Amino acid sequence: MTDLHRLSIQQLSEGLSSRQFSSRELTQHYLNRIEKIDAQVNSFVTVTPEFALSQADTADVAIQAGKATALTGIPLAHKDIFCTQGIKTTAGSKMLDNFISPYDATVVAKAKAAGLVTLGKVNMDEFAMGSATENSYYGATKNPWNLQHVSGGSSGGSAASVAADLAPFSTGTDTGGSIRQPASFCGLTGLKPTYGRVSRFGMIAYASSMDQGGPLARSAEDCAYLLNVMAGHDAKDSTSIDKEVDNYVANLNQTSIKGLRIGIPKQYFDVKGLDAEVRARVEQSLKQLEELGATLVEIDLSMVDAYVPTYYLIAPAEASSNLSRYDGVRYGYRCENPQDLNDLYRRSRSEGFGAEVQRRILIGTYALSAGYYDAYYVKAQKVRRLIQQDFLKAFEQVDVIAAPSAPTTAYKIGASLDPVEIYLGDIYTIAVNLAGLPAINAPVGFDQHNLPVGLQLIGNYWSESQLLSIVHQYQQVTDWHTKRAAIAEENA
Repeated sequence: MTDLHRLSIQQLSEGLSSRQFSSRELTQHYLNRIEKIDAQVNSFVTVTPEFALSQADTADVAIQAGKATALTGIPLAHKDIFCTQGIKTTAGSKMLDNFISPYDATVVAKAKAAGLVTLGKVNMDEFAMGSATENSYYGATKNPWNLQHVSGGSSGGSAASVAADLAPFSTGTDTGGSIRQPASFCGLTGLKPTYGRVSRFGMIAYASSMDQGGPLARSAEDCAYLLNVMAGHDAKDSTSIDKEVDNYVANLNQTSIKGLRIGIPKQYFDVKGLDAEVRARVEQSLKQLEELGATLVEIDLSMVDAYVPTYYLIAPAEASSNLSRYDGVRYGYRCENPQDLNDLYRRSRSEGFGAEVQRRILIGTYALSAGYYDAYYVKAQKVRRLIQQDFLKAFEQVDVIAAPSAPTTAYKIGASLDPVEIYLGDIYTIAVNLAGLPAINAPVGFDQHNLPVGLQLIGNYWSESQLLSIVHQYQQVTDWHTKRAAIAEENA
C-alpha cells in the first residue's frame, strides 16, 4: 500500500472496484504525501483533508453499492482558477486571497458528479498571467525535477503536484500554453482542447476568447480519463460548443500512426533561442514516430513572426476588460481607509494586483483606448484570422503539426529574464490559442541537466481523440512518461 501513487488511473480504478484498497485509504495516502513533500515544492495553495476524506467515504459507499463510475474515489487537484463552493479560490492573487466561492465551476461540478475526490487547490501564476508560476502571491512553485528551477506556468502547481506524485492528475487551463509548457517542463502529458470543448463557467477569466480548461497527467491514457469528465456542452457558457463528446479512453488506439502525415514547420526549427538539446530530443521523437509508420512532411507556416505581438495585444486587452470587476467594492481585496471612491479603486487595484498583472492591464487598456483601438486591437484581430488561415492551409496537407512545446527546458527560479524574453518563450504555444486549435505535450526525453523536454502535437479542430491516440501509441514503445523525479522516488 506504500506505492499507490505509482499506479495509473486505470490501475487505481481497478484496485478500487476490486476492493484492493478503499478510496479513503487512497486519499489519505495522497494527503500524507502532500504533508510530507509539498513544503519543498509549494504546489498547493489550499489542501482540503476533511472535505477530501468525506468525499472518499461517499465514494466508498457508491463503490460498494455498485453505483461507481470509472473514476469514483480517485483523487485529483484543481487549479486554483476553478471556483469551488465553500473552498478558497484565489487565482494566485492577493486580490482574491479572501474569496470563498458560493458555487462550483462546471469542471468542478462534473468532477464531483463522476465521484472524483478533491485534494485541494494548486498554485498558479496570478490570474494565469505568466510562464513560470513565479507571479503567484503564494510564492513560486518549484520543479520536482530540480527544486531550483521553475515548474512552468501558469498551471505550474497542477504540473508540479502530478510530477511529485502528490495527485494522480490535475485540472489546468491554457490561454497561451499554460497546460502544455508546464507539462513540458515537468515531464508530463498535458492537453489543451479545442476552444469551446470544455466549459469556462466558473473558471476565472483572463482572456475569454482563448482560455480553455484541460487535463495534466503522466500519460495520454490518464489524460483521456479526465477529459472524458471535463469535456461537453454547457448552457452556462455561451462559447461552449454543442457537439458530441468522444469516449477518449475507448478511442486511444483509434488512430493508426501508419500513414499519419506529420507536418514539420521549417520556421519552428529556425527560431532564434531554440535550445540545441531540445531540438535534438524533439527530432529524435519524430524519428521514432516515423519508424512507427508516420510520414514527416515539411510545411510552411509563414505567420510565425506575428504570433507574439498579436497574442500580447489581444490577451492583455481582454484581461484589462475582465479584471475591471476587481474594484474593491463587491468582493476581493479592499484597501484600508480609502479617502474617496477614486482612492478606493486606485489603491485596491495597485495593492491587490501583482506587477505582471498590472503590466498586462496597462498594455491592454492602452490598446483599447480611443485613437489606438483600430491601430492595435482591430489590427491584431485581423492578423489573428491570418494565423488561423495559415494553420488551416497546412492541415490540407497534413494530419497533425509537430513542434517543441517550449524553446528551452525549465530555467532557474529568479533567472533575470525580462518580460519580453519570457513572452518570446511562448512562441510555440500561443498561436494554437489564437486559432482555437487543440494541442498536446508529450515527454520525449531530458537535457544534460536531467530536465524534461516536451514534444507538442497540434491537431485540427475537434481532433483531441487523434492527439491522445498518437501520444498513447508513442508511449507504448517509450518510457519517458514513466520516469519519476528524485523527490517523488525518495519519498515513496
